[in-house]
Amino acid sequence: MAYRSIDPSTGELIAEHADATDAEIETVLQAAADASAALPSLEQRIAAMRAIAQAFRDREAELAETIAREMGKPLPEGVGEVRLSAAIWEWYADRPELLGSRDIETTWRGREARVELRPIGPLIGVMPWNFPYYQVARLAAPNLLLGNPVIIKHAGSCTGAALAMQEIADAAGLQAGVYQTVLATNEQIAGMIEDPRVQGVSLTGSERAGAAVAEVAGRALKRCVLELGGSDPFIVLGTDDLDTLVATAIAARTRNAGQACTAAKRFIVHESLHDAFVEKLVVGMAALRIGSPLEEGVEMGPLSSEAAAAQLVGQVESAVAEGATLVAGGRRIDRPGAFVEPGVLTGVDRRMRVWHEELFGPVAIVVPVRDAAEAVEVANDSPFGLGANVFDTDEAQAEWVAQRLEVGMVSIGAFGVSRPELPFGGVKRSGFGRELGPDAVLEFANRRLVTQPTS
Repeated sequence: MAYRSIDPSTGELIAEHADATDAEIETVLQAAADASAALPSLEQRIAAMRAIAQAFRDREAELAETIAREMGKPLPEGVGEVRLSAAIWEWYADRPELLGSRDIETTWRGREARVELRPIGPLIGVMPWNFPYYQVARLAAPNLLLGNPVIIKHAGSCTGAALAMQEIADAAGLQAGVYQTVLATNEQIAGMIEDPRVQGVSLTGSERAGAAVAEVAGRALKRCVLELGGSDPFIVLGTDDLDTLVATAIAARTRNAGQACTAAKRFIVHESLHDAFVEKLVVGMAALRIGSPLEEGVEMGPLSSEAAAAQLVGQVESAVAEGATLVAGGRRIDRPGAFVEPGVLTGVDRRMRVWHEELFGPVAIVVPVRDAAEAVEVANDSPFGLGANVFDTDEAQAEWVAQRLEVGMVSIGAFGVSRPELPFGGVKRSGFGRELGPDAVLEFANRRLVTQPTS
């Protein structure tokens, strides 16, 4: 059974749910098609979106506890995710002007032209376990504003969160079929993408999952947005406050136990700062309080599952076998649950497998570089291109580096920020398309051209 919620702190089964039947899949698809044909008004959709945002705020403690139990996120981080999700729903509800038409100047035969944004129809969202509420909001909010019904297939380990969101959407007064949760198998999702009633698919997940979805979508000539893995560089070329910078680095590597696509994973540090950076990083990582995500004061919980912990430790062991140095951590903690020590790897080079992989957990790779040019070369020597962070006391040099990074997002002087108004997405094997900000409304819009005689 694919939909099983297991507490990663204890290994105990929380709940399990049966996969959807083919008849249930058909009901979902037809409901979405019917909702698309008889769409609620913009005013009704906005009212429902505001109600969803308020429900997230009213239920933040409960919702945070649900994902603490299902995927190990500490309660303060869970509350932060819930609040960000509410902010996303509200941001789009406050901006109906994003749907306004755009006039185009033309001299063609005395006519005038405009581009209108129109919905294209039902969409499927294939969602991950690491940010259960936030990821759904990124797809659903802009598309419900536009008028595209959404069908959400969530990760099997976070069904409690998925069903809670469905309950919130239903209570907000959305017409049947506008927002639906489906407990589908991978094979059923492939069939749904191919169904002519579905017009697009968005996936957040692994490269493997993204390639599988893109293949099906391509054969079916369906639009898709893919937000995949990342191995984000955290470039340090100069600092006036190494202690504060290392504290930022630790947060960037261990938030959500390092299980974020935009977590800093490769620390590319000027050779003059490298040894001190590593020393302080090791001390700071070791000082983190690790434990149950439900306990007050815990800074890092378990990884999401036993499989995730085993994969991370296996990658660390592979790197060491190939010649890397495990300075600290990177091993299983001797206690029940999927706990892994925060770790630091040095001596990693491009001949090693781990150089080209994503470490989806709290293990940092630190690489020394001679100058800004080498930092750019190392940062770009990756199959991924999601985000990057640049720190330097020389502002002009930081800007020079940022301009040359092959990524979809770069932050200078700060760890990457996620806000409703800021477009999110990557290049290379990190995927394509954008979520959040005004751009998200365009991804699944019919940008329809209208020309008519000049009035």
